[in-house]
This record gives sequence, structure tokens and C-alpha cells, in this order.
Amino acid sequence: MTCVKWPALLLAVMMSAAAGAQQYPARTVRLVVGFPPGGGTDIVTRIVAQKLTEAWKQQFIVDNRPGATGMIGANVVAKAPPDGYTLLTGHVNSNAIAPWMVRKPLYDPLTDFAAVAYIGYAPNVLVVHPSTPARNVKELIALAKAHPGELTFASPGVGSTNHLAGEMFKRATGINIVHVPYKGSSPAIIDILAGHIVMNFDTLSSVVTYLTSGRMRALAVTTAARDVQLPNVPTLREIGLKEYDVRNWYSVMAPAATPRDIVVRLNTEINRILQLPDIKARLDELGVRLDPMTPERFAEFVRAENAKYQKVAKETGIRME
Repeated sequence: MTCVKWPALLLAVMMSAAAGAQQYPARTVRLVVGFPPGGGTDIVTRIVAQKLTEAWKQQFIVDNRPGATGMIGANVVAKAPPDGYTLLTGHVNSNAIAPWMVRKPLYDPLTDFAAVAYIGYAPNVLVVHPSTPARNVKELIALAKAHPGELTFASPGVGSTNHLAGEMFKRATGINIVHVPYKGSSPAIIDILAGHIVMNFDTLSSVVTYLTSGRMRALAVTTAARDVQLPNVPTLREIGLKEYDVRNWYSVMAPAATPRDIVVRLNTEINRILQLPDIKARLDELGVRLDPMTPERFAEFVRAENAKYQKVAKETGIRME
């Protein structure tokens, strides 16, 4: 008798789970952002949240939890119920870099999250002050080798992609350049414009105005492929730094063990939203390059990013504390 009932019970459970996914979202969804309002991560999140709200007739609200380069917000989501109603705007800092740069991470970036959807990335650009005699990367490397320990590179803080891009550049080329950390991108940019700092590996959106006006010179992009906005600027891979790829990326993540059906539903809808002409245009203005992925491909990407930055942390000994 019991053996006969089990298939029916199993079928009922599966049907109930499927019905729950179809009804999702049935109430307000919280999108946690680990950075302050007004920044790039916050703006990208609000663009996606608005469209999700319109599509599903349920509120997707943005909850800013800034601090510790995104780790505070990420920890909130890592500890949240895995029901799809608390999501994270995953960022390269909080979900691939920072946990390897602290002695006691608040969460495991590989096991505490479900990869939902990859939104896109903002390329980093190696820029120099116009007075720098180097006109290309090879000349910059030669200059650094001729003046070891004299050339400086800025970043908005220890453990940022700007910082790690510089450290990876140093190790790949065997040069000795000095890292100068700032409290944010703006003061770093100000000192480059003033000629106090030689170079930076900043995001394109932060420096494009100065490139256009000639107040900075772009020598290379740090991504695997050239950027459409800077078609004449080579990648670092092109000049011999094989597998070099540093980017600021944005995504949507959920707590681990979030039902697969909810993950797929979110992924499908977010990918649809990213293809809308107005959204593509808006994100392009912000310097965000889209690259839709399935949850499986995104999960592979996250594993690769963590492996890359875990290696950098181990080899350089960089600590954010």
C-alpha cells in the first residue's frame, strides 16, 4: 500500500514545486547592492529592477548595504533564505576578489551563492598622463625597466580591480611600479590629471571623458577583446600578456540552494530584458558591455574568476585588512 502511494506523493511534491516557480514572484523581491547609491553597481541594478517590476507586476526593490568592497551586502544574501526573494547584485569585488584578500571571509563565494544571470562588464583601461613619454605599452615597460620603483599607478583602493590589474601587469612584465591606493576613484583620477601619478587601470566609464579631451592617453584595454568604444586601443593580450583579462562585472546571484526553476525563470527574464533596445542603449552609455549567459555558463565563469584572483592573492600576499 505504502509503495503504491510513494509515486503519487512524489508527483504531488514535484507539481507543487513547479507551481511555486510558475507563481514566482508572489511578493516583493529584494535586490541587495553592496555599494552606495549612485555608483555604477547601484545604477545598473536599478535599471534591471525597474524592468523586472514592470514585467512581473511585483516590486523589485534595491537595498543598498555598502561596506567592505561589497562583502557586507553579499553576506546578507549568503545568509538569506534560498527562496528567490533576496537576491544580490554580484560584483567581481565581492564575489571573486575580496574573499581571497581577507583572513576571515564572511562567506564562501563558490558555495554560498547560486549563479543566476550575468549582466555584463565594464572594461578597464590602462591610461597614462599625456606627459608620459611612453606612447604604447612596450615603451611603458621599457620606461619602467629603465626607472625601477619610480613609476606609480593609482587605484581606488587595495583589492580593487584597478589595483589587481596593476599587480598582474607587474608580474607578467617583470617591472617594478609602485601602487598608490586612494579612497575612491575620483581622488585617484584627480592626481593623474595633475601629473602626480603616472598611470591607472581605471574603468572606461570613469576615464572616457578625459581620453576624449586628451587629458589622458589610453595605451591598452585589460579585457580579452578590444572595446567598441576604443577600437584603436589594443588589448594587453595583443602585446604578449597571454590570458590577461581584468574587468568589472555585474550579475545577479541568489543564496545557494535556491530552487532551480526560480533560477532559470530569473535568468530567462533578465536575459530578455538585457536585449531590449532601450536597456542596451542605456547600459552602453554607462560603458557596460553585455554578455548574456545561462546559469551553468555563468557558474563556470565565476569559478574561473575566483581561481584567477585566488592565485593573485596567494602570489602577491595582498591583504585588504
